[in-house]
Amino acid sequence: MSVVLPGAPALGPLLARGALLSPFKRPRPDADFPHDRLVLPVLRIDLARLAAYERVCGFATGADALPLTYPHVLGFPLAMRLMSCRGFPLPLLGLVHTSIDITQRRAPAATGEYELSVHIGGLGAHRRGTEASVITEMRAGGEVVWESRSTYLARHRTTDGEVSGGERRPDPEACPLPTVAEWRLGGDVGRRYGAASGDRNPIHLHPLTARLFGFPRAIAHGMWTVARCLAAHGAPDAVRVRAEFRAPVLLPGTVTYGAEGGRFELRGSGERVHVSGRVDPLP
Repeated sequence: MSVVLPGAPALGPLLARGALLSPFKRPRPDADFPHDRLVLPVLRIDLARLAAYERVCGFATGADALPLTYPHVLGFPLAMRLMSCRGFPLPLLGLVHTSIDITQRRAPAATGEYELSVHIGGLGAHRRGTEASVITEMRAGGEVVWESRSTYLARHRTTDGEVSGGERRPDPEACPLPTVAEWRLGGDVGRRYGAASGDRNPIHLHPLTARLFGFPRAIAHGMWTVARCLAAHGAPDAVRVRAEFRAPVLLPGTVTYGAEGGRFELRGSGERVHVSGRVDPLP
């Protein structure tokens, strides 16, 4: 069922509700989940907020087209509404964004008017727990111009019989990609991205709040790392991008951006891969 919303919901109350309900969730891959499709029928871009996002991610400001990752930010409040509701079986606290797959058929204009929708694609078994997929679609004139599938993992104990899919694929390209740049990341990257995107998850904001969730320091948003790589890499207007979040980026810190052909990655000390992905033009 489609549920039409008058505007994007506020993220703060959704985070609070999701946090309160998290201890009562019992994730499993065969659980039921909300089947509603949340729809914003008329969406216009806040150009000031867009400029703040472009600056923190390294995109050129004032371009006619939206950055490739920006529709994810626009759809995130709808995704949070679904994932923080009572019927969503995975606990919001501790949920890990593991991958994103974006297909853009043409670059949406920053001054355009769009319909945005989000729904849960399903649940699946993962070797470390249960994974949910979230589908976001942006339409212009009834045509899907941009869509993505994000996966989110709730970690819990599993049995061998439960794992039927959702495992991270082996990396056949283990050799580091040629280094393009080294980036020194300040401790405020998470706060700056949170202000621009609205995603103020406490694990990204301060060392103290990050430690409450088991991290030694604040960590960068996964979507910031992908956006930063794509800002450096570039992409055609019609494109498919796939990225996996393999390990958190601690803040402050230093990472190495590597790229070759359509592939890109971020590596840390000891050649640890934080993000890997590829960019493929659509035919």
